[in-house]
Amino acid sequence: QVQLVESGGGLVQAGGSLRLSCVASGSDSSTYAMGWYRQAPGAPGKQRELVASISSGGSTNYADSVKGRFTISRDNAKNTMYLEMNSLKPEDTAVYYCNRGGWTYRGGYYPSALWGQGTQVTVSS
Repeated sequence: QVQLVESGGGLVQAGGSLRLSCVASGSDSSTYAMGWYRQAPGAPGKQRELVASISSGGSTNYADSVKGRFTISRDNAKNTMYLEMNSLKPEDTAVYYCNRGGWTYRGGYYPSALWGQGTQVTVSS
């Protein structure tokens, strides 16, 4: 059974940094695209926002709100994806989820039903 487990969240002051990790167990994820999503607090019914995604070949996409501040990467040998978050803002506060999905021929990410449990990121002002 494939599982995704996120870690690295926490409480940080505005301007600070965090590094999130997502470990995929039970299956080789190197041939899949993967993505980081987030869901803001107090909005459980709100659709999760795609923050960053990475193809199996290493191509990346970012939401405009995080471009220049966040960096997505992956280590296929460790079956792990990362999200380096710098210059954090209070509006980055959310639960961050990883997903294993696919990559369209146009270079976009699409999610699957495989999600991690999420890791909380809180940025204080």
